[in-house]
Amino acid sequence: MNASKVLMGVLGGVAVGAVAGILFAPAKGTKTRKRIMKKGNNLKKDMKNKFEDVYNTISTKYDEVLDQAKEFAGDHQER
Repeated sequence: MNASKVLMGVLGGVAVGAVAGILFAPAKGTKTRKRIMKKGNNLKKDMKNKFEDVYNTISTKYDEVLDQAKEFAGDHQER
């Protein structure tokens, strides 16, 4: 899970940097708002993809552990 925490921290830092860059760049308010919305939507998609990856990894590990536990229980039940 440490890798996911690092990844979340990096994504958060990138998001804050992107928003700060947009806010301090000289542009019209409408363009700035559109840029913020676009960056926010991109970040939302990235976070959703990362969450799905983490969920799939955890789900796979859970299934593996469950199968191993069933095997272990079955082996010890036969004795």
